[in-house]
Amino acid sequence: MPKSKVRKKSVYTPPAGVLPSRAAAARAAQPSPRWYAGVMVGLMILGLLWIVVYYVAGDQIPFMVSLGPWNFLVGFGAMVAGLVMSMRWR
Repeated sequence: MPKSKVRKKSVYTPPAGVLPSRAAAARAAQPSPRWYAGVMVGLMILGLLWIVVYYVAGDQIPFMVSLGPWNFLVGFGAMVAGLVMSMRWR
């Protein structure tokens, strides 16, 4: 059986304005500072502990009693802040 011809494809080069500049690519690839991971994990743990303490002993802590159900916002807000930080962590 005869073999078919193999066509050579030309190398694709994108237009000049499509690729980001090298400076922007280098700036985006820099690793996070060492303290970033600690703050990120700390916020998530702090939010979890805030909610646990509110459930266990919230009626005995005066400022938690005055916050009432807003304690959930404080706890979940800290956890969400940690999760948002995890998306930016390199």
